[in-house]
Amino acid sequence: MVNGDQTRSGPKAKSPARRKKTPVGDPDMVQLLTPDGKRVSHPDYAVDLTDEEYRGLYRDMVIVRRLDSEGTALQRQGQLGIWASLLGQEAAQIGSGRALAAQDMVFPTYREHGVLWTKGIDPIMPFGLFRGVDLGGWDSRKYKFQMYTIVIGAQTLHATGYAMGITMDGKVGTDDGEAVIAYFGDGASSQGDVNESLVFSSVYNSPIVFFCQNNQYAISEPVFRQAKAPLFKRADGFGFPGVRVDGNDVLATYAVTKTAMDNARSGNGPTFIEAFTYRMGAHTTTDDPTRYRDSVEVDQWKAKDPISRMRTFLEAEKLADADWLAGVDAEADEHALSLRERVISMPDPDPDSMFQHVFREGSPLVDSERAAFADYHASFEGSEH
Repeated sequence: MVNGDQTRSGPKAKSPARRKKTPVGDPDMVQLLTPDGKRVSHPDYAVDLTDEEYRGLYRDMVIVRRLDSEGTALQRQGQLGIWASLLGQEAAQIGSGRALAAQDMVFPTYREHGVLWTKGIDPIMPFGLFRGVDLGGWDSRKYKFQMYTIVIGAQTLHATGYAMGITMDGKVGTDDGEAVIAYFGDGASSQGDVNESLVFSSVYNSPIVFFCQNNQYAISEPVFRQAKAPLFKRADGFGFPGVRVDGNDVLATYAVTKTAMDNARSGNGPTFIEAFTYRMGAHTTTDDPTRYRDSVEVDQWKAKDPISRMRTFLEAEKLADADWLAGVDAEADEHALSLRERVISMPDPDPDSMFQHVFREGSPLVDSERAAFADYHASFEGSEH
């Protein structure tokens, strides 16, 4: 599988001494929670949540990380064909997901398990795709969440068209206004589809937020080989705002996304958000990241772990005690156990089902292919193989 947030494999990365360093104290990066869990202020962005809401963000991140690790374990045990982990990107996904209004539409890649969780969708839904028992479809109108997209950057075009439709339907600048958020990664930002989406969204002042999870690698290709300037600055060339946010800071991600989505719904057009984060695990379970990055770099990012950061904040502010934190861990384990049992018990599909719903009114070509497949399949009846 090629990366929906990245482009292609490249030559082996340069030695650590020649790597570009992670921005330290970057004045262009919005941050409300430092890596050591201290609250800081920002002149343009702030959050004022209830104690329960602060705890809820932590709970979300813990649960989705546990579900994600179960996905990796299931693949390693032969229960899934592949798995794309979100490890390290929990704050970017939970913060942005919780900032959305109920009517907002999401266009994901295939790694947005955390955003899916915030929309109240059963986490088992994408597992049918990765297990190979269905095509990964669901009612996107019901859930306000489009199906996972494997083709790199294609979802941004779909999102742009949808956002243009919202404007044409007069659903911008009203009390029940709608907006769209499109997720993609640093590698996908090099794709023509993404850049075409930025052009159309700008010209038509569409109610869309482009949410780029810059996890530093397009599979094995580091971001500094894709762009010489910070990704968020690309928005300047298309005529709309760009913001870089600390993607491991769930509070800052929430604040920046909420502001951008509110602006979009109000008719102020698109925003480009670059969530500066890190993919702690492999690109997918078919990848070996030790071949192109070193342990020193990984350890540096571990110190910025989004969950540890939020836990430190909760403890310092006396918003959570040891019993509550242990209860969240136990709840996450329960969700993972339930997920495992349900994934393993997924029924195999009828092979004939692949021909269903290809065309609404049917097709002579599909009908002939279906008949040919049925004959082929019947030829194995009574065979020992």
